[in-house]
Amino acid sequence: MDGARSDNRTARRGAAGKGEKVADWADGRLGIYSLGKGMRKAFPDHWSFMLGEVCLYSFIVLILTGIYLTLFFEPSGVEVVYQGSYEPLNGVMMTRAFESTLDISFDVRGGLLIRQMHHWAALVFVTGMLVHMMRVFFTGAYRKPREVNWVFGWTLLMLGIITGLTGYSLPDDLLSGTGIRFAQGAILSVPIVGTYLSFFLFGGEFPGHDIISRLFPIHVLLLPGIMLGLVVAHVILVWVHKHTQFPGPGRDQRTVTGMPLLPVYMAKAGGFFFLVFGTLAIMGGLAQINPVWAFGPYRPDLVTTGAQPDWYLGFSEGLIRVMPGWEINAWGHTLVLGVLIPFSLFPLILLALGAYPFVEAWITGDKRDHHILDRPRNVPVRTGLGVAWLTLYVVLLTGGGNDIVATHLHLSINAITWFVRVAVFVGPVLAFIITKRICLGLQRRDRDKVLYGRETGTIKRLPHGEYVEVHEPLSQAQLYALTQHEQPPPYEIGPLVDANGVRRPVKASQRVRARLARAMFGPETHIPKPTAEEYRELTSGDHRH
Repeated sequence: MDGARSDNRTARRGAAGKGEKVADWADGRLGIYSLGKGMRKAFPDHWSFMLGEVCLYSFIVLILTGIYLTLFFEPSGVEVVYQGSYEPLNGVMMTRAFESTLDISFDVRGGLLIRQMHHWAALVFVTGMLVHMMRVFFTGAYRKPREVNWVFGWTLLMLGIITGLTGYSLPDDLLSGTGIRFAQGAILSVPIVGTYLSFFLFGGEFPGHDIISRLFPIHVLLLPGIMLGLVVAHVILVWVHKHTQFPGPGRDQRTVTGMPLLPVYMAKAGGFFFLVFGTLAIMGGLAQINPVWAFGPYRPDLVTTGAQPDWYLGFSEGLIRVMPGWEINAWGHTLVLGVLIPFSLFPLILLALGAYPFVEAWITGDKRDHHILDRPRNVPVRTGLGVAWLTLYVVLLTGGGNDIVATHLHLSINAITWFVRVAVFVGPVLAFIITKRICLGLQRRDRDKVLYGRETGTIKRLPHGEYVEVHEPLSQAQLYALTQHEQPPPYEIGPLVDANGVRRPVKASQRVRARLARAMFGPETHIPKPTAEEYRELTSGDHRH
């Protein structure tokens, strides 16, 4: 039947042109007509959605600059005597990896610019991913059907951290060598198999001669390949699930309002890519980063003063620096708890972030699709947990740089260490309490704005002498944005005894779920929205000044 209708349409409008025949042929095999409809897909216009684009574009810059650097870098641990353009290091023994890094910096045309662009792009990439994930977290954009996409993003963040570690370890300068020694010490703390893992990784006693040649393919092939696949899968799922959007008039769970992909969004995205690329180029050209020639080649008996990893690994170093040096000696073996516990906590804390969407879905029991974002103030417990997590991150980042803080602020390093030890437990709790109270206060303000309108600052004197402030009623669009969110009752176990007086069996998991549901979504976590009756009562007549 479809073929007959197509023939009839062709007969009515005459013989098809050559271009139309080519298009029909391509559509029958590639589906280009349906693809053309997809080009009209709507994309919400909000600045926060650019955070994901910053991650994507910095990742592209990483790939481009990384390919250029790969052409000149030699991942070899063979020792040579340097005789190059940087005269202060002439005659110094170093590995071929460090020598080729110096050659890239001083002899390859544009090499230093590309090196620094690559490093800055890595920092922006990881920063962008963390900020983007926090935007998704605070707005609840990870809820069904986007839990898998959250896991993809979380995996990208973890792989980005590991790729950064392998990347800045390749030059084999004194700073990167200190970082590798730090990682080797953490590996040695693993009970029973730690020594074997270290021998296998380094090819013998530290530092060995194999670590650089082994890190190189992991850094330039394995991890980027996995990340590229995850980025593609992430973008595909964003396309399939359609974009989330902030609440507003004309926006619901079925439709998306925004600009079309072609030509508006593509034009803006293309311009934004060159803006990110240009910013990274300016940073690479003007802001010095990782001057390996100032550190010199790595020697196991030396450590650089103020050695610090990139910011995204300062969290792990802070855990180890503030941990007391506890050890357990038993049966001829030493268990270094001062390293093992922080080494174990680092992935566990990040794992809690990755698993949160599934935990929340289990607590709420909500099986619906969600395409409208939450305002963070309307979910104060979730917002408080996110701020507490960030507070813990910042506290431990401070602990990872306790020596830098001590020397620059002329403070005692012991005092800073003890402050961080206390703040690790107190800081997140205070951050959670303060954030929750702020969110509840903002909910009260929203309720008052809905009922009484917006304060204008205009003071009016009533006939009987009373002074009041004139309030301006909100528009219907503003009222909708402030009241569209749901406040469903939390999950409850229900009566423990049925109508016949028989005690109903309740699982421990149900009790835990009910307690968590009440703590996260109970009456104390939100201010009730004004009802329609309350609004009509206050807005009818002369109740609003």
